[in-house]
Amino acid sequence: MYDWLIVGAGFAGSVLAERIASQRDQSVLIIDRRPHIAGNAYDRHDDAGVLMHQYGPHIFHTNSDAIVDYLSQFTEWRKYEHRVLGRIDDKIVPIPINRTTINALYGLDLKSDEEAQTFLDSRAEPVEEIKTSEDVVVSKVGRELYEKFFKGYTTKQWGLDPSELDKSVTSRVPTRTNTDDRYFTDEHQVMPKHGYTRMFENILKHPNIKVMLNADYREVKDVIPHRRLIFTGPIDEFFDFRYGRLPYRSLRFEHVTHEQEQYQAVGTVNYPMTEAYTRISEYKHITGQKHHATTITYEYPSATGDPYYPIPRPENQTLYKRYQALANETENVHFVGRLATYRYYNMDQVVGQALAEFRRIQETVPLWTSPVNGKNHHADGELIMPDGARLLN
Repeated sequence: MYDWLIVGAGFAGSVLAERIASQRDQSVLIIDRRPHIAGNAYDRHDDAGVLMHQYGPHIFHTNSDAIVDYLSQFTEWRKYEHRVLGRIDDKIVPIPINRTTINALYGLDLKSDEEAQTFLDSRAEPVEEIKTSEDVVVSKVGRELYEKFFKGYTTKQWGLDPSELDKSVTSRVPTRTNTDDRYFTDEHQVMPKHGYTRMFENILKHPNIKVMLNADYREVKDVIPHRRLIFTGPIDEFFDFRYGRLPYRSLRFEHVTHEQEQYQAVGTVNYPMTEAYTRISEYKHITGQKHHATTITYEYPSATGDPYYPIPRPENQTLYKRYQALANETENVHFVGRLATYRYYNMDQVVGQALAEFRRIQETVPLWTSPVNGKNHHADGELIMPDGARLLN
């Protein structure tokens, strides 16, 4: 009997496994249907020996000291400020749009924030009520810059015109009047010194934690006894798609290794115009690895495949609310993480959500004890393994 079964070995599941094991001294079995831990943050050395991110670039950034302090128990850090360029009209310019971008595109020599703001104001188009992603951008920078930077990229990424998407999508990308070319401005911009997978290995190293890979929840739930469940997978799947499937966008990744030290000037170059892919990322900028070769990844948005991005439309939120109501009525199950709460979270936000959920567990879930010896219940006996599953530890 395990005290806790946790479905999903990404950030949400792994953080909760570690907290429960170390702070409650309870047994945890964490399972994942993939053959590895770390979820979408999984990184590995490819055949050329380049440390790369299997599911596209994952850049850690946060303003939370508490989240950095927590993760610092399991990794050293490398300082890294992500920079993104975009290919626009055969020019390579900084993204997000800043003063350098404007000067390069229009052959201008704007020298101050005030001059840049005046230029953007002259292009902006008033929008009576900002409802969509198109409204957000057009109201700030006008239709021409919207067409060049946002419309094509957003349409490729989501399979929908920005006028059909919630305003939150393009609100995530700022427009600047200074020359700051960093993609993020968070106080903490760092990467795990030895990679994400190594950090996750350290998070899950506690003796109270067992990790089972290549294991689907439906194959495990009825054969491995457990007292409580934490589910970080798709909430609609948990309920057998009772009300229909929640819509997601997926990605297809094409990894290419080149026998040269550097392929492009920065970690990511966006292609918001006619190319089928949305961006190319080069990992050695991000990891700081010194190597004679380099690996890049092309990202192709897709309507099919693993769920990555909940599609932000009102009707999808309405459908999610129906599943959320079912979740609230389900005893002894906690739904945590991106897929279980149908929200797009950055990595630090998922860690914060998991830590908050652990605090709620501490406040509301009593520590149960064995009726035999009065101590906390720990797993014993032989672990039943579904076909194809394997134990990591």
